[in-house]
Amino acid sequence: MSISERLIQDIVLEFPNFRIVDKCHDGLSRAIDRALKIVTFGGQDGYLTVYHTVIGDTLYVPASWSGASDVERAIVLRHERVHLRQRRRYGLGLMAFLYLIPFFPVGLAYGRARIEWEAYAETLLATAELCGLAAARSPELRARIVRRFTGPDYGWMWPFGRQVMRWYDEALDRIANELEASRAAPHGEHAA
Repeated sequence: MSISERLIQDIVLEFPNFRIVDKCHDGLSRAIDRALKIVTFGGQDGYLTVYHTVIGDTLYVPASWSGASDVERAIVLRHERVHLRQRRRYGLGLMAFLYLIPFFPVGLAYGRARIEWEAYAETLLATAELCGLAAARSPELRARIVRRFTGPDYGWMWPFGRQVMRWYDEALDRIANELEASRAAPHGEHAA
């Protein structure tokens, strides 16, 4: 069984109503795509074709999902499982409010940034574990994630690029230390 298939099984055990839906064939996803194009003045034009989105217990995926590698799917699933857990922790109403409102829906969305920082920390950890620390440190990944926070992808949710880069570097330092500690721990023990 592949890594992503095992992750899907684990997610279903944790969230029994979990399902994966193709965005291109989903009316809600098409409506969100149109709305995002309007509020970002066309800047967010990849909602249907690039981005994976959790709403409730459903993961909405672009058509590229079927052609993604097992590792790519696993990294996405780990990121999205963070959002599933956040929704369970906050409840759907508060999660939607935090994601969409504070402080502004576009331009300075602190709630959305906090939610995404947690999920992207898992993206970095999954990348380091599945592809190696060098892959998590790649300039391309860093630029892509920083752009997600500071550009139209998430409605310029946190336009402070230096702060996002500092968060990224600190997250990678923690991950590197955790991985090193787990390698240094005697077999069968976990580092504290």
